[in-house]
Amino acid sequence: MEDEFVLIGRFQYSAEAQIIKGKLEFEGISVYVRDNNTIDANPLYSNAIGGVKLYVNKDDEVRTQSILSKISQYSLDDNDELVKCPKCGSQTVEMYTSIKDLKSFLFFFFQCF
Repeated sequence: MEDEFVLIGRFQYSAEAQIIKGKLEFEGISVYVRDNNTIDANPLYSNAIGGVKLYVNKDDEVRTQSILSKISQYSLDDNDELVKCPKCGSQTVEMYTSIKDLKSFLFFFFQCF
């Protein structure tokens, strides 16, 4: 009998997919990644081919969805607290940056080297 796989997620970049793959493999779930090499070679193809796709065995689908539902989709600060929007106070901030001006950008940029 062949294994049957189900799609559990699509990601624009392979780095995003690798994070989820690592979490699932840590939990003991085998993950199959598709189209990551194509997108790594040329990221502009991502939208054309539907992104990097992650598949798991059909038998692990329910457990996978349970694990994925526990991963926060919103930004967390250094204390693992939800980041609040400084304007409206909402805690559903999807992307957070501390770069506010050219000086903070240059500081961030040169820290990477």
